[in-house]
Amino acid sequence: MRIALARFDATVGDVPGNARRMIDRAVELAAAGAQCIAFPELALCGYPPRDLLQREGFLGACERAAQEMAAELHARGAGDAAVLVGMPASAPGAPVPARNIVAVMRGGRIEAFHIKRLLPDYDVFDEPRHFTPGDRPCVIDCGGAKVGIVICEDLWRAEDANAAGHSYAIDPVAESVAAGATVIACPSASPFAVGKHARHARILAAAARRVGVAVCSLNASGANDDLVFDGDACIVFPDGRTMRAPRWGSDALVHDLRAALPASSADVTQDPSAERWDALLAAMRGYFAKTGHTHAVLGLSGGIDSALVGALAAAALGGDRVTGILMPSRYSSEGSRSDARELARRCGMKAFELPIEPAHAMLAGHLEPHLRAAGASLAGLADENLQSRLRGLQLMAFSNATGALVLATGNKSEYAVGYSTLYGDMCGALAPIGDILKTDVWTLSRWMNANHAALGFAEPPIPEASIEKVPSAELRPDQTDQDSLPPYETLDAIVRGWVEEELDVESIVRAAGCDRAMVQRWVQAIDRAQYKRAQAPVIPRLSARAFGPGRRVPIVMRGHYI
Repeated sequence: MRIALARFDATVGDVPGNARRMIDRAVELAAAGAQCIAFPELALCGYPPRDLLQREGFLGACERAAQEMAAELHARGAGDAAVLVGMPASAPGAPVPARNIVAVMRGGRIEAFHIKRLLPDYDVFDEPRHFTPGDRPCVIDCGGAKVGIVICEDLWRAEDANAAGHSYAIDPVAESVAAGATVIACPSASPFAVGKHARHARILAAAARRVGVAVCSLNASGANDDLVFDGDACIVFPDGRTMRAPRWGSDALVHDLRAALPASSADVTQDPSAERWDALLAAMRGYFAKTGHTHAVLGLSGGIDSALVGALAAAALGGDRVTGILMPSRYSSEGSRSDARELARRCGMKAFELPIEPAHAMLAGHLEPHLRAAGASLAGLADENLQSRLRGLQLMAFSNATGALVLATGNKSEYAVGYSTLYGDMCGALAPIGDILKTDVWTLSRWMNANHAALGFAEPPIPEASIEKVPSAELRPDQTDQDSLPPYETLDAIVRGWVEEELDVESIVRAAGCDRAMVQRWVQAIDRAQYKRAQAPVIPRLSARAFGPGRRVPIVMRGHYI
């Protein structure tokens, strides 16, 4: 059998557009001799559809589009190939009225379908909310092979995720082989996380070895909201031989399963910085393309966070589509100004200076008498945040006037402990590095500079001074981040333990070698800052535990468990 794993970047909700693009691709692949053509999980409606599945008429629209798609495939000459299309379908009479299925389109009709059997309910997943699970395998005849269809979690079984305590009593892959499958096809929509690809490779190799048949795995491509998909496509044989397409590509992986493959044992591990680079470019390009925006704007401070976001934006969109606004205050150093200008030059960005001091002086003078009458003062944190919010106001005004989307520049360490200003540096549509710890911000920046030519830059994009300088918000004289925060190596160890690994205080103390009082203080700060993160821009998910829909903690709580 000649199988084609058709990588596909679906737009959520664009059922007609997704169907049209899949038809064109399937016709092309069928003409090239593919007998079985697989598209990713829920490719017809896009993943994740979330509560669109509960909107009246949505499932019916998907089902009508699928019927029309099957007929069109046949009319255009692809009718003899089995086209596997991920889609939602209604489940009349079931407690949850939808099903996550792969429809088998052939001969102008939907001749069979597999209903996803294992429905994850951890991290970003809430599939039992939306879907009723299937209860049996689906095996189809195709090109002399018997293809057992499984969907995503049916194969991964939570083994690829940071999902402690999750296990399943059934093994849909083994049941498909027991039902006669001689090859497994697994369309997925498995969100990216650093290191997850290597886990997938191990799971696939173990599954093929365990059941004794080839396993063909296809992941979704692109990005939707906070989730990024790497488009991984591979075929793994029981003896370990593997055929794999380059990650993040768009070409289909096509192979005749009867043809020989050379022995392969390629290491699929990748530098975490390289993984973050690819994922962030996919996240930013996907967000802008699918929202119909073409230009970005961000504040350039001369510091490492805005420099990294600016360089990423220039790589993702093109420097001519990115505007950096320098917004110095009376506390901004000339070094910060020159570093920001140099970043813009290296990345080919437009940049201009719009000082906040005139607006700050006017507003401070306006506020101060009223604050004194209330027994308060603008001094200290209130004045620092006023400066940050004036910068946010200017960015949002530029966005409203030009249509450019604002990129927030905060990192995960800042978002974790609330070292970020609501309606100030948290303004924006997208926070590209909101799931990157500060220490990893430095690592990624150095990696980009070291690999600048391969990444498309004419020279290292980030000024060395921005990397090496002591971090400072420059909102008061001689300020540094460590006036308020522990060293970032220490803070990041605490954030990693509390947020990403869900450890208790004692475990973090042992792992990080920190004082217990320090750990306790900062995990409490993490929990208190949840109200800010609930109002944060979209944060692309790069780690196994990111801030956003996958981390559902209360805003109002008391940490007596600490």
